[in-house]
Amino acid sequence: MSLSIIIPCYNEFGTISKIIDKIQQACKYDFEIIVVDDCSEDGSRKILKEELSNKKIDHLILNTKNYGKGYSIRQGLKKTKNDIILIQDADLEYDPSDYNKLIAPIINDKADVVYGSRFVGSGEKRILYFWHSMGNAFLTFLSNMFSNLNLSDMECCYKVFKSEVIKDIELKENRFGFEPEITAKISKKNLRIYEVGVKYYGRKYSEGKKITWKDGFSAIRSIIKYNIITR
Repeated sequence: MSLSIIIPCYNEFGTISKIIDKIQQACKYDFEIIVVDDCSEDGSRKILKEELSNKKIDHLILNTKNYGKGYSIRQGLKKTKNDIILIQDADLEYDPSDYNKLIAPIINDKADVVYGSRFVGSGEKRILYFWHSMGNAFLTFLSNMFSNLNLSDMECCYKVFKSEVIKDIELKENRFGFEPEITAKISKKNLRIYEVGVKYYGRKYSEGKKITWKDGFSAIRSIIKYNIITR
């Protein structure tokens, strides 16, 4: 099977080349890399144009303004051509060395969708903010309560799909609401959903972390909207 990797990127000057190199080193499958730059202002675009010129990435999409992660993923999906689609953040919080375990349930025809989890498994995890982890746990609990899934980490970056599964879903959220939206929508389909533990090298806000408490309220709105209101 072949893999399409979508990387939404916003102001990741210090990490974007490193994550691309890690993918090149770790991925053992036939793959393509699609980077969607969400109107970065820190020089990321210059780096990405060089990466495209050097053929380290296959497609580069340049958003005309800062729309958000969900919008960028939708643009990336339009360019994918492979059997499996994986979402990768542009920072170094998640390690592409986990690709094999993420993709294995799909390749072995056990799963249609695979989520990574920062909260299960034996992979190393950086110790960071207590209230941030409590917020993640609450959002996952709320999502599970409405979707009737038993995920341990709904907000984790690593989500992997059979191509035909995610392309059959109409996605609407532009920002971080993508995570609860896609979770709600796959829960309503007859899909085999798996979860595997992944390594997590979280960063502090001083190191460039972007998600805030405001995104938590947006996630609650999305959980309610896509599980209850929108059918």
